[in-house]
Amino acid sequence: MRVLLWHVHGSYTTSLVQGRHEYLLPTLPDRGEWGRGRAQTWEWPAAAREVTPQEAHDSDVDVVILQRPEELDHLAEAWLGGRRPGRDVPAVYLEHNAPQGRINDMRHPAADRAGITLVHVTHFNALFWDAGTTASRVVEHGIVDPGHRYTGDLDHAVVVVNEPVRRARVTGTDLIASLTAASGVPVDIFGMKSEPLGGTDVPQSHLHEEMARRRVYLHPVRWTSLGLSLLEAMHLGLPVVGLATTEVADAVPPEAGVVSNDPAKLADALRRLVHDPEEAAVRGKAARAAALGRFGLERFLRDWDDVLQEVTA
Repeated sequence: MRVLLWHVHGSYTTSLVQGRHEYLLPTLPDRGEWGRGRAQTWEWPAAAREVTPQEAHDSDVDVVILQRPEELDHLAEAWLGGRRPGRDVPAVYLEHNAPQGRINDMRHPAADRAGITLVHVTHFNALFWDAGTTASRVVEHGIVDPGHRYTGDLDHAVVVVNEPVRRARVTGTDLIASLTAASGVPVDIFGMKSEPLGGTDVPQSHLHEEMARRRVYLHPVRWTSLGLSLLEAMHLGLPVVGLATTEVADAVPPEAGVVSNDPAKLADALRRLVHDPEEAAVRGKAARAAALGRFGLERFLRDWDDVLQEVTA
């Protein structure tokens, strides 16, 4: 199929374009958020190709994957030369995020939209978003396997989080210092705009190597869908210590680490795993096995094939 989608979420799109379709990526000269085109830091298959507005206008698109309200309301129709998603072109709305606000107000932008299929990335999100009459389903994450690289030679924990200052309590940034103090375990931070906290932003090619050198992965996030960095850490073979929020308690099995909403238990787990490399390695292998079994790329692409077949039938 010929699939039109914007490059919104780099890691997610990296997995999606590994499929057997042709992926048309809107591109503008400034390569801003409305026209990033192909990734500049990942190697994507040739089937993921950039299109200008005119090329998109002239393309025979089989399905469009929407990811933002602006795409649903006007942008996709403009790029498609007046063809309306869900009416003239089969359409999927891919929702990456957990909803914000009061429970009764968590209504999705695609709610009650005829002809649109809403795809959630976690069962938690599907449960909390109000989609009204819009058809919805869950396609759980799948990532390109970076391989088992875990060495754990640094007796530190690692956390990967983008914009930890701006996102603050959402990402559990405030918990890092207290967990470090309570456990005595240094926590190394990686991610975009993490420098104010002493963090480092490194290319994806180096990030996995840096993560794999740390003894344990810390996931202090209060509210998110299910961090892809957490799944990458599990694929790499790191044991996990994290909050039991949103989808994490279901995604991280007990043998893969410690998941709790009690900071004292998390601090104890950090201390124990950092001081017991053997247990950390065993739990890391269990984490990798769980991630490969549930969040592998083949299952992910197969589920997306099912979605695309359904909406274009």
